[in-house]
Amino acid sequence: MGKQTGFLEYERIENKEIPVSVRIRGYEEFHAQSTEAVRRNQGARCMNCGVPFCQSAMQLSGMVVGCPLHNLIPEWNDAIYRGEDAHALARLLKTNRFPEFTGRVCPALCEKACICGQYDDPVTVRDNELFLIEKGYEEGWMKAKPPVRESGKKVAVVGSGPSGLSCADALRRRGHAVTVYEREDRIGGLLMYGIPNMKLDKSVLARRQKLMEEEGVIFKTGVNVGGKMKPGKLLKEFDAVVLCCGSKQPRALAAEGIEGAEGVYFAVDFLKAATRNVLGIETLPETMNAKGRNVVVVGGGDTGNDCIGTVIRMGCESVTALEMMPKPPLERTESNPWPEWPKTLRTDYGHAEAIELFGADPRVFKTTVKKVGTKDGRISEITTVEVSFVNGKLTETPGSEKVLKCDLLLIAAGFIGAEKLLPDSLGLQMTKRGVVATPEGKYVTSIPGVFAAGDMRRGQSLVVWALAEGRACAAEVDEYLMGYRNS
Repeated sequence: MGKQTGFLEYERIENKEIPVSVRIRGYEEFHAQSTEAVRRNQGARCMNCGVPFCQSAMQLSGMVVGCPLHNLIPEWNDAIYRGEDAHALARLLKTNRFPEFTGRVCPALCEKACICGQYDDPVTVRDNELFLIEKGYEEGWMKAKPPVRESGKKVAVVGSGPSGLSCADALRRRGHAVTVYEREDRIGGLLMYGIPNMKLDKSVLARRQKLMEEEGVIFKTGVNVGGKMKPGKLLKEFDAVVLCCGSKQPRALAAEGIEGAEGVYFAVDFLKAATRNVLGIETLPETMNAKGRNVVVVGGGDTGNDCIGTVIRMGCESVTALEMMPKPPLERTESNPWPEWPKTLRTDYGHAEAIELFGADPRVFKTTVKKVGTKDGRISEITTVEVSFVNGKLTETPGSEKVLKCDLLLIAAGFIGAEKLLPDSLGLQMTKRGVVATPEGKYVTSIPGVFAAGDMRRGQSLVVWALAEGRACAAEVDEYLMGYRNS
């Protein structure tokens, strides 16, 4: 512990956000890095607890708090304070090989478990790790490190999202020849086409791809395994196959008149098209353009928030976000003590932008879409209704219907499982939740030599969990290939 009184002397200072009026003019990342002096003081706030919950990933009241990667947070916070940045980065990379992703998009489970947060503000763990990785690239510390010895084993990883990248990275470091197959034209999965550029600039992905290629990982994009490429081909050519295809089957919205209405899209399709437009790959279809339109987003998670931020940058006339659940409290309740995950209201960047632009919080709680109205085949309005859960069943409140203008409806209501094409073509066992079945705590599927990781095995989750899954799966694959585990 570098400075025993650091948490008493220094206040929490987060990376500054570019003002809303400026950042909504484009799709550049909206956080500015703090100075090194600020980061030193923020590192000094870490108390080096005897039992650091921040790196625990323990389950309390059915929810996990603390980092699933078990990052050695007190160690590298102390090193940041002492100015030993290269050493700090080395300790960070020991558990998290992709802090440029988590430092931008993770909801920071570590900070929610920080003991400083029990009575004060937690340590800026996420900002600190982003500082380390970006300095690592700037200083040339992030260099390709191909394995010293080749194992002679070949592994195919299907899917290049966070779990696929994490798995491929760990397997390559063990000396296996790794080929990653990606259906889209660029790697990254939802990191590329599910998270907007202002939250994760796509140059960050390109930078990491270059590093992994220099280490010997082969990426093949535009390959649809289970479609044109039959998975049996991979089973013949590779010693092991890892499926990291995500949980991309979107949950549909049950509303009268919605089927066939133009201007209704799943958020994942909308965000993909929007990002491809930003990158100059293809022009956004006019039917998806929010400019001058009244937009309604259904779903209160990160994806819904990203939709809000995106339509604001397109120049929407208005944006409303519908959430089925009740509005959370502003502060922890007695039944939700630290270090449990705080079940409190979180106002994210998209919400903040809507509040400043339109003068009100865009969220409407305990509400969903009951009916869709169209004009000449295109959506023109929706009828909403208040809902509540009675004995676990979603129930409408009589007489609560309201009509809203709506020219673009985006459904961000989550996902219901993995897409079926690839699992069905392999004959894999699936769970009731629509994901690939594996034994408890394991990653091998019902077919020997075929493994699954990330959302495809776990179900829809966070980037940090996908990274943890990919790494753990790689250790199991390595043991399968070599007869022993080195992890």
